[in-house]
Amino acid sequence: MSGILSMILAGGEGTRLAPLTGIRAKPAVPFGGNYRIIDFVLNNFVNSDLLQIFVLTQFKSHSLLKHMSRRWRVTGLTNRFIDPIPAQMQTGKHWYQGTADAIYQNLEVINGVDPEVVCVFGGDHIYKMDVRQMIQFHNDNPAKLTVAAIPVPVEQAHQFGVIEIDENHKMIGFQEKPKANPKTIPGNPNMVLASMGNYVFDAATLTDCLLRDAENPDSVHDFGHNIIPDLYKAGDVYVYDFSQNEIRGEPEQSKGYWRDVGTIDSYYEANMDLISVTPPIDLYNRYWPLRSYHPAVPPAKFVHDEAQRTGQAISSMVSGGCIVSGSIVYRSILGYNCHIHSHAYVDSCVIMGGNDIGRGSRIRRAIIDKNVEIAPNTVIGEDPEQDRQRFHVSKEGVVVIPKGSRIGF
Repeated sequence: MSGILSMILAGGEGTRLAPLTGIRAKPAVPFGGNYRIIDFVLNNFVNSDLLQIFVLTQFKSHSLLKHMSRRWRVTGLTNRFIDPIPAQMQTGKHWYQGTADAIYQNLEVINGVDPEVVCVFGGDHIYKMDVRQMIQFHNDNPAKLTVAAIPVPVEQAHQFGVIEIDENHKMIGFQEKPKANPKTIPGNPNMVLASMGNYVFDAATLTDCLLRDAENPDSVHDFGHNIIPDLYKAGDVYVYDFSQNEIRGEPEQSKGYWRDVGTIDSYYEANMDLISVTPPIDLYNRYWPLRSYHPAVPPAKFVHDEAQRTGQAISSMVSGGCIVSGSIVYRSILGYNCHIHSHAYVDSCVIMGGNDIGRGSRIRRAIIDKNVEIAPNTVIGEDPEQDRQRFHVSKEGVVVIPKGSRIGF
C-alpha cells in the first residue's frame, strides 16, 4: 500500500523483564524457540504488504540490530525498506524522553518519505494483525488518529491506557494507566477497553501534535499521557476493535489474541500458550508466515530407546540443532542447539538455545537464557526457598537463569 509509513518503537529498556533484558533490548528477547519478540510486529507489516518501515532503537540495541541485519533486510526494491534507526539526539543532547519524543526526534526522516498515513506501533507484543484492515477503518471514518484496542481484565487496567467509546467507535474518554476506578466496558464490569499502543495517524496531524508537544515544558512527551488526551477531546480519535481483525487460515479461537510480554510471568505464559493442544496463536498458518533468522543447523535429533533411557519430547516445541539424548522433555520449548543429556528431565521450561543440560538434571518451570551450561544432577524448580537464594524467581515462581551462566560447577 502506497503513502503509508510504519514506525516501530523498539527502544524501551524492558526493566520488568530483567534479567532477560540485562544484555539486550526487550524486542530482541528470544521467544517461541525460533523467534525474537520483534519478529511478530515486523511480520504483521510485511504480511500486510506494508514495506516502508523504520525501527527506532535505543537501549542495548546491538542484539536487535544484529538480528535485523541477518533477517530483516529489503534490497533492490524502490521505495521498499526496513531500516533500523538508532537514537541520534537529533533535537538536543538527550535520549528519547518518551514515545512521542522518539517520533518527534525523527520527523525529518518521516518528512523525507512524505507519507499520507503514519503507523506508530510498539515492538514488544505477541500477536498477529492485518494492519491494512485497521488502516481501512481509519480511512472510512473522519479520524485523524485511530487507536487499536482490546478488552482486558479490570485488574490489569493499571498497565494500560483505558478507553471509552461511543456507539460510532469514537473515543470519548481516556485514562492512562489508572491506579484506581478505571472505566469499565458498559455492561461488563470485569473488563476495560485497553489501548494496544498501536496508532494510525494522518501524517499532517502527527506532525502538528508532535511540534506542539515538544514546546510544552510540562509534557512527558508520551502518546498515552499527552498526545491522545489532547487529541480525542476535539472528536478526532476513533478506536479500532482488534478482535474484528481477520487473517486467512487463522482458527477462530485465535481472533483477538494479543499478549503484552512485559513481565517474566506474562512472557512465560505466552510461551506456554504455544505448546497447548490448540494454541491461541497459530505459528503454522501457511497464509501468514512468521519469518525470522534461522541459523545453519541440522534437524533436531532424539537418541536412545532403552528401558530406562529414551530420548523423547512430549507436548513440546524443539528447534533445529537440538539433541535430546536419552532424556525427557515435557511441555517445554527448546531453542536452537540445545543438548539435553541422558536421564535429565525438563518440565514446563523455556530454554532459549545453545544450552547444555547435564546428565541426571531435573529442571522445572524455568526460563534458561542462551548459552547456559548446567552441571550433571542439578535440580532447579523443586525447592522455592533454595531457588530464591541462587536465582531470580518471578512472583509466580518461575526461575530465570541469565545468559552465559554456568550452574552447579
